[in-house]
Amino acid sequence: MNRLVLVLIFLVAHCLPAYAAPSPADCIFLNGNVYTGNARQPRAQAIAVKAGRIVFVGDEKGAKRFTGPSTKLVDLKGATVLPGLTDSHCHLSGIGWREMSFNLEGCTSLDDFLSRVKARCDAAAPGAWITGRGWIETFWKPQVFPTRAQLDAISPNNPVVLERADGHAVVANSLALKLAGIDRSTVAPQGGEIMKDSAGEPNGMVLDNAANLFSAVIPAATAEQNARAIVAGATRSLSLGWCQIQNAGTAPDEAAAIERLIREGKVKLRVYNAISGPGDGASALIERGATIDPSNPRFTGRTIKVHFDGALGSKGAALLEKYSDYDTTGFVTLTEEQLMPMLLAALRGGIQVETHAIGDRANRLILDYYEKAFKAVPAKERRVADPRWRIEHAQILHKDDIPRFKKLGIIASMQPSHAIGDLYFAKSRLGVERLAGAYAWQSILKTGTIIAGGSDAPVEQGAPMIEFYAAVTRTDLKGNSGEGWHLEQAVSRETALKMFTIWPAYAAFEEKLKGTIEVGKLADLTVLSADIMVIPAPEILKTKCVMTVVGGEVVYEARP
Repeated sequence: MNRLVLVLIFLVAHCLPAYAAPSPADCIFLNGNVYTGNARQPRAQAIAVKAGRIVFVGDEKGAKRFTGPSTKLVDLKGATVLPGLTDSHCHLSGIGWREMSFNLEGCTSLDDFLSRVKARCDAAAPGAWITGRGWIETFWKPQVFPTRAQLDAISPNNPVVLERADGHAVVANSLALKLAGIDRSTVAPQGGEIMKDSAGEPNGMVLDNAANLFSAVIPAATAEQNARAIVAGATRSLSLGWCQIQNAGTAPDEAAAIERLIREGKVKLRVYNAISGPGDGASALIERGATIDPSNPRFTGRTIKVHFDGALGSKGAALLEKYSDYDTTGFVTLTEEQLMPMLLAALRGGIQVETHAIGDRANRLILDYYEKAFKAVPAKERRVADPRWRIEHAQILHKDDIPRFKKLGIIASMQPSHAIGDLYFAKSRLGVERLAGAYAWQSILKTGTIIAGGSDAPVEQGAPMIEFYAAVTRTDLKGNSGEGWHLEQAVSRETALKMFTIWPAYAAFEEKLKGTIEVGKLADLTVLSADIMVIPAPEILKTKCVMTVVGGEVVYEARP
C-alpha cells in the first residue's frame, strides 16, 4: 500500500501538471539559445514570466501552454540568453559623470592628453575650473605622469584638476594647488601622498586622501546634476547587458537619490548599494539596519564599503615590500583603531563589509582585522551568522594569504579587466616574482573561495564582454600578454559565467532570488548577439547586448 501511495503522489506531482492549464504568463520569451546556469537543467529554448518571476523554463511547446489573451510573446530569433549579468563592483554615478563630463579616456600619449586639455581650457572662461577623468599613462611612451609645469604651460588662468582613470590620483596645475593650499610644506594626510620634484616642490601628482584637499575649493555638483549622473550611469549599464550593479561606496544622500529614482521608475537597474565607511553614514546604516524589500528588490542597502589602500598604477597600493620602480611600500588609509569599532558593530548588526584592498600588505592586514572581528563577535552574537564579508579587488596576494579567504569565509570581488590593463605596468611595479600572486583567480578558486566578478567602471570601460573575455583569456584586447603573466590563472567560460551571475548573487545574499534561470527566481535576462560560451575568444569582444530584461520587463532593446 505504501508503494502504491508513493506512485500516486509521483503521478500527481510530475504528470498532471503537464496536462493542467497553467495560469497565463505576462510574457513568454521564445526561440532562444538559453544557458540557465542551473546544473539540473542547463539548456532551454523558452522562458515564461509572470509578475516579474520565472514560471517556466524549457521548450517552446511547454512555454506556449502559458499563453493567455494578454500574454506578450517575444521572439528572440536564436539569440543567446544568460542569467541577468551582475557587475559586482562599479561606481554608478561615476559612470554617469564620465558620460556627462570631460572624458580623457583613450589619450594615446602625453601630447594627446595635453592637446585635449588645452582645447578644453581655451574654450573655458578665465578662472573656471577644468576638471575631468580618465587619463592613464599605461600606453604612453614613455609611461610618465603629467606634471603641473606641463599643465601650467597650457592653462595659466584656469585651475586644472584631472583624475587618473583608477580614481586614486589627480594631476593639478599650480593655480589649483595654490587654491587648495598645497605647497612644499603641506603635510599629506594619512593615506595620501603629495608627490614632489627633485627640488622638493609639488610636481602636480596628488594621491588618494591627499586629493581631498581640493574638495573645499572645487565647486560641488548640484543634487540635480548628481541625479542626472545616476540615471545616465544606469542607462548605460542596462544597454551593456548588466541587470544589477553592486555599487561600491556612496554617500548617504547619493544612496537616497538612487532609491528615489528607482521608485520613480527613472532607474530600471537593480542596485545593491554600499555606504562608504567608517563614518556617520556607516554608523547610521548599522543603527537602522539593512534596507531589504522583497516586494521591490531593485534596491538593497546592507553593506559598508571601506577604502583601505591606493592603486597599483598610481603607486599607492600597500605592499609588503617596496615597489620595484619607486622608493615606497605604498600606504593604508585607515588604522586598526579607526576601523575595528565599525567592524565589530557591523558584525553585531548584520551589516556586510566590503573592503578595497589591492596590495599584498593591505590584503593581509584586512584579513587580520576581519579575523580579529570574527573572533571577538562569535556567530551567536551576530544578527547574520554568515556575514559574507568581501575584499574588493584582492589584486596582489601573498601565497600564504590565499587560503585565508576560504578559512574565514571571505568573498573575493575581482575585476578581470584590471589584469589585462595592468599587465603593461605591473611587472615594473612588482617585479616578476610577485606576479605569481597577482590577479590569481585560479589560485583563489582552487581553495574553494568564490569570485564575484565586476568591472570597477568608470576605472575600466565597464563592458561585460570585456570582463568575460579577460577572465577566459587573460590577454589584452589584441590577444597579447606579458612576461610572467601566468596564463594558467585564466578561467573556463563556465566559471566566468558564474563570476557574473550566481556568485555575485551569493555575495549579495540573493542566490535564492537570482543568478540562474529557473522557476521561482526573478526574471532577469541578458540577451546577446552571439554565443559567448562557444565562439572563438576574439569574437567575444564583438558580441553585443541585444536585450536586457529586469523582472520580466524589457528595459533595453538594441535597434535592428
